[in-house]
Amino acid sequence: MNHHIQQLETIANELRCLALRAIYLAGSGHPGGSLSAAEIVTALYFSVLNVDPSRPDWPERDRVVLSKGHGCPILYAALAKRGYFPIEELWTLRKLGSRLQGHPDMRKTPGIDATTGSLGQGISVAVGMALGGKFQSKSYRVYAIMGCGEQQEGQVWEAAMSAAHYCLDNLVGIVDYNTLQIDGCNAEIMEIAPLTDKWRAFGWHVIQVDGHDIAALLDAFAGAKNTHGKPTAIIARTIKGKGVSFMEDQVKWHSSVVTKEHFEQAMAELGCDRIFDTELEATHG
Repeated sequence: MNHHIQQLETIANELRCLALRAIYLAGSGHPGGSLSAAEIVTALYFSVLNVDPSRPDWPERDRVVLSKGHGCPILYAALAKRGYFPIEELWTLRKLGSRLQGHPDMRKTPGIDATTGSLGQGISVAVGMALGGKFQSKSYRVYAIMGCGEQQEGQVWEAAMSAAHYCLDNLVGIVDYNTLQIDGCNAEIMEIAPLTDKWRAFGWHVIQVDGHDIAALLDAFAGAKNTHGKPTAIIARTIKGKGVSFMEDQVKWHSSVVTKEHFEQAMAELGCDRIFDTELEATHG
């Protein structure tokens, strides 16, 4: 296996460990959708993006909009690992006065390009960023990470139509397609399939990919860069709670509390002892 791919897989596992520890210490959060997006976030921040952590406001940087803002623990983990802020700051997740709240805030957190949380809105923000880049003849690219549940929002499709109309080939929409949302599975609440056909019908270049296969993700991002005249949608099939046996494909782990027993089992399954000491303060048990 390619050494670079192996390195990225190791990082994705580490990000899962960091995100879960932050959620555990916070006493609340969204583990399922954080774990499903680990490889997507890893591929972006450790291989694809043109960014400089020492200059988070660098005008020429690529932009990332985490439209599924509740999945921010995995994004915070990537930003910390990439050097935007100390890893120890992750343990302040959701605490009063912390820069790391339960949804991303661009006014507080280095590396956050858009404040998100209301599902369906992030792709519109990304369209605006990409359109601005086009008007200013900038070379930066914009990546919007969406959840599958928010594909039920009408605003997503208004934004999709606009992006195709303005030929925004500097825009990539990524759907973390784990098929589950807070109240159940997509098919029961509001079916979104056939998702690939929908995005293609709205004028986008569409790539389907295994969202946990980093090599395939890198190929998809390269394909997006080589696509001209239209935006690209990457439909990444993923597993909610990926990497932790009792969380995988279980809707309850959209936002359930991680107990001490849950945490210890997850750390063992992920091999997180290689990353940090899992013996935490008894007050968090």
